[in-house]
Amino acid sequence: MKIYIRSTAAISAQKTFGYVPFLTEPIEYTGTRLSAIEPDYKDFVDPKLARRMSRIIKMGVAAAMQCLKDAGIEMPGAIITGTALGCQEDTVSFLTRIIELQEEMLPPTAFIQSTHNTVAAQIALMLKCHNYNNTFVHKGISFESALLDAIMLLKEGDANEILVGGTEEMTDTAFKILTRLGLYKRWPLSNFELYNTKSKGTIGGEGAVFFLLNDKPSTENLAELVSTKTFYKPKSNADIEKQIEAFLAKNNLTIQDIDLIITGKNGDLKNDAVYEALDGSLFANSSKAYYKHLCGEYPTSMSFALWLASNVIKRGEVPAVVADGEIKNKSPKKVLIYNHYQNSYHSLMLLSAC
Repeated sequence: MKIYIRSTAAISAQKTFGYVPFLTEPIEYTGTRLSAIEPDYKDFVDPKLARRMSRIIKMGVAAAMQCLKDAGIEMPGAIITGTALGCQEDTVSFLTRIIELQEEMLPPTAFIQSTHNTVAAQIALMLKCHNYNNTFVHKGISFESALLDAIMLLKEGDANEILVGGTEEMTDTAFKILTRLGLYKRWPLSNFELYNTKSKGTIGGEGAVFFLLNDKPSTENLAELVSTKTFYKPKSNADIEKQIEAFLAKNNLTIQDIDLIITGKNGDLKNDAVYEALDGSLFANSSKAYYKHLCGEYPTSMSFALWLASNVIKRGEVPAVVADGEIKNKSPKKVLIYNHYQNSYHSLMLLSAC
């Protein structure tokens, strides 16, 4: 069975939401954190409802509704989301109130909306959708786990027209903590200079990206999702190479068959050492692209990479802002995405033109 990406919608730090040019007007930021460009939510959510929603819920709902609209689907067969840190804004708000009110007479709204599955639940409530609804919280492979669940549902024939999304928000509190832990850089820089600044840390990010998956061939489909794979804490760079080669071999391909490789380089010395080792071996003769200078680093950033790959295949072009060196095939038909999160959670996705 072939699985297709019917439509996708992305809210990110770039102009990616709605009917806009494909990354021809990239936005430059100077700092250590990228914030998502939020749309006018009145088009997607009743203003009275929106008042009680945190940013991540509104972003998730808007991206999901736009994705369904683009696919011409009113009711998905399943709703599956992936998030590593969930609704941080509501979590922090609730914990702060506990201290401020000395654990007495706590308003329940922040607690109710602080759970990780709030985005998927809110989408279902708005659509009155009683179908399969699940959220995966698996750190750096949360979105990949959601995608795998959707693939299994399709292959088992339990659902069709499946809505899958990856959501993450960056709050001030989380940003401060993660900066102290060394995840982000400690001085401001341009996101366009991210890969030229060889130092520890990267830039923070956030976003909400949704996809509609089905098994129906159509000229409207963006791309075919051929296969996906995750692996955990490989022993060495040689082990990573073997994993990638085995993944391609399972799909009857070699690295020479891949037109474009999208990697998760993020400007951090330790993080990028993995990709640079591959650039000198397995990826040496391949056309490559990167994306984290556009959306920032966050646990479900692989959803942005999948949005990018789907559009590259459908539109038959690689935006100059993502090109890592020379792109040999200007209209890629087969795209491999490889990303790792803190060198623990490694992900592979293979896409092909329909």
